[in-house]
Amino acid sequence: MPLNVRGYAAASATSALAPYSFNRRDMRANDVEIEILYCGVCHSDIHQARNEWHNSLYPMVPGHEIVGRVARVGSKVSTFKAGDFVGVGCMVDSCQHCASCAEGLEQYCEEHATWTYNDTDRHDGLPTFGGYSERIVVSDKFVLRMPDGVDLKTAAPLLCAGITTWSPLRHWKVGAGSRVAVVGLGGLGHMGIKFAKALGAEVTLFTRSPGKEADARRLGADHVVLSTDDAQMKAVASHFDFILDTVPHEHDINPYLLTLRRDGALVLVGLLGPLNPPANAAYVIGGRRTVSGSAIGGIAETQEMLDFCAEHGIGCDIEMIDIQDINGAYERMLRSDVKYRFVIDIASLRKAA
Repeated sequence: MPLNVRGYAAASATSALAPYSFNRRDMRANDVEIEILYCGVCHSDIHQARNEWHNSLYPMVPGHEIVGRVARVGSKVSTFKAGDFVGVGCMVDSCQHCASCAEGLEQYCEEHATWTYNDTDRHDGLPTFGGYSERIVVSDKFVLRMPDGVDLKTAAPLLCAGITTWSPLRHWKVGAGSRVAVVGLGGLGHMGIKFAKALGAEVTLFTRSPGKEADARRLGADHVVLSTDDAQMKAVASHFDFILDTVPHEHDINPYLLTLRRDGALVLVGLLGPLNPPANAAYVIGGRRTVSGSAIGGIAETQEMLDFCAEHGIGCDIEMIDIQDINGAYERMLRSDVKYRFVIDIASLRKAA
């Protein structure tokens, strides 16, 4: 029978998130029911809750950086058992038969991946609700195992911020000897620095804020370049193999393109929208440079990332909050007043609203 759970939801684009009770769908044979312990707060939660991408479905329970404990499993599930610590990221299903799914790249499913929230279940048409809630029911193929040694609290944002930066670093084969730059030091950027450094790269942060240098070096950056300083930018012309651009709003990528060596790549992971101003084709053609993009990562790749984090002691820098503080957290995120990711303690749902 359906599972009634408590959570927090947005009722409209202009309303604050508030307590909300709803039913999770019936368990299927290949499903896993998860008691949610922690849920990261992603900037895309704000975009979706406020309908900034013009595709929002209400009521909406956000949250796609979920860590919890298996409560029960369906009759055909053999890879998980009650009590296992697990995670769920941005996807809860896909077609499972297109070329992208066959290659373990479910995020590019040619029939549209099913997102953890603000979507509809591909089997029964019911809305999907996210991790700002007590429990979730997910297909076993989209459940990640939390390896021993991972801090569950700091692991929650790995399921979006972590994999979003890990996937392009792996795809473009960043490793020992690579010269990598990260644009922006936020939830994505701080993980990009940690991962690139752990993979053996020489890491530089591009920033407009001189005050971020100390933190960037603490996170693993070897160098910091002020992108507003012409002399510093000229000093790194044609220097980098790879640039990870994590900035989520419109900005000029052209100065960064000139810091790429021949055959270098700038990969966008933060901006969902037009480039303004546009990329200068002369800068691309003149060095056979590439401007590309990357979306989260597949399930196998996400598990690889979690295992790497356990092996290297990597987690997100977080600030824990109660769910009753979520609206204030959204406002603080818009002011960049968090280092570097909020994580909700879902046990706080038991408190009086």
